[in-house]
Amino acid sequence: MKKFFNLKPWVQAIISGFVIGIAYHPFNLGFLAWVGFIPLFNVFINGDLKKNIINGYIFGLIYNLTAFYWIGSNSGADFITVFGSLIAAVLYLSIYWSIAGIIVSIIPSQQKQILSNLLFPFLIVTIEWIRSFGALGFPWANIALTQSKYIYLLQMLEITGTYGISFIVISINVIIYNSLKNDAFIKDGLLKVMILLIGISLAGWARVKSINKQQKNKNIDVVIVQPNIDPNIKWHEKKRIISYMDSLHHEAAKLNPDIIVFPETALPSYLTKDHKTRNMLQTTVDKYNIPLLTGTINIKINDRVKNYYNSAMLLKPKSDYMLYSKIHLVPFAEYDLFPKIFHPLTWLNINIDRGSFKSGEDYKIFKWKNIFFSNVICYESSIPRVVREFISRGSELLIIQANDGWLGNSYGPYQHFELARLRAIENRIPVLRSANTGISGVIRPDGTIQKKVGLNNQLIFQEQINIINSGSIYTKYGDIFAIACFIISLIISVISCKKRFTY
Repeated sequence: MKKFFNLKPWVQAIISGFVIGIAYHPFNLGFLAWVGFIPLFNVFINGDLKKNIINGYIFGLIYNLTAFYWIGSNSGADFITVFGSLIAAVLYLSIYWSIAGIIVSIIPSQQKQILSNLLFPFLIVTIEWIRSFGALGFPWANIALTQSKYIYLLQMLEITGTYGISFIVISINVIIYNSLKNDAFIKDGLLKVMILLIGISLAGWARVKSINKQQKNKNIDVVIVQPNIDPNIKWHEKKRIISYMDSLHHEAAKLNPDIIVFPETALPSYLTKDHKTRNMLQTTVDKYNIPLLTGTINIKINDRVKNYYNSAMLLKPKSDYMLYSKIHLVPFAEYDLFPKIFHPLTWLNINIDRGSFKSGEDYKIFKWKNIFFSNVICYESSIPRVVREFISRGSELLIIQANDGWLGNSYGPYQHFELARLRAIENRIPVLRSANTGISGVIRPDGTIQKKVGLNNQLIFQEQINIINSGSIYTKYGDIFAIACFIISLIISVISCKKRFTY
């Protein structure tokens, strides 16, 4: 390993970025995250301010390009637009790793090894937490996503959220790094890592067993529709698509579920204004006495100005409809962040006669019979604080509507589905997902998959969902673990600065 650690710093940064990048889905290589940060840490510990800025940025470029290249896979836009969005996203996200390098570089050389090892887990969690805020927040990239297949390890999410998993992963990297530096991997590093992972996994296994033994308060029978419609043709063939969705609606209703769920923007219609199409859906709802939750684009006209909303419409039997409008929109895809400077939505070819979307404000809780449920739309499922807000307001079931058809067969849809698994465990709530082209499915509160439908399949499927007492410590207290890591990082950084100026 000494030869490896003697490689040029930029080479180590590239290797580290690539290894972490492929630890994300769809490959089942999450274990690579346990060692993938080691080269980066070695570079940071041995580098000065300038080198850490450069090499941290190189790591970020390779890591983000490898894991999230799908940001540039939007089939509904021209190449220049989507390629530009990918480059812009990667350039922005990489900044955070330069910041991490800067913070490490302020530690005095006399104590860099000790303080850096102590700092790393708290620092990376802090970086992830800060990166989740604002219009450009991207919690999708949190390290926890690499570990989504390790169910027993993930059970701590109900306490710490995703940040606890990141802390453990980074801690494992630190342990192994130090053991390699001291030529004691087998004797020291491997033993410590095994004790840590086995201990956490046993606790997780016990927690899964206890959850499965919990009394089921209620049951709901759900039919989920995955229509598998090419989003590039949907708005060009409105009549055919509406007729097709109507036939799927009747087919689903004949299964006699408690509720039917369509995906995001399921019909090429503004349902609040298109009375003909809405009445068609309502007639089926009334006939079978089964409510329908469907994605739609809502339009409101104020002073001749059209405002558009990415919405979910709940149609109940013999009742007026209810709406939830997406609260957290995707910048440069659903709205222009800097409309006076940069207006990329004008270049998109998404076949919808609209401008930028407006953000909703109401965390809507729906109710049918005795079940309280909420709905998040597509990208919102990647944002823990958005989902947590719904559960804290009384939701017992989380529904996710998505349209990942724009992303084709890229890594994006696979990662998106795994994010739903994280949300289920965090809030101890069953999650069902209806995605236009996939991946649809049902996830239990312990994170195990009850049903999963792959990409590019048309399917109507029925599942009975058991409702337990939803909510968790994370639901109640939110990102308290991340805040604690931020405070500790700040303290260590202040101490490091003080010592640096003392020497």
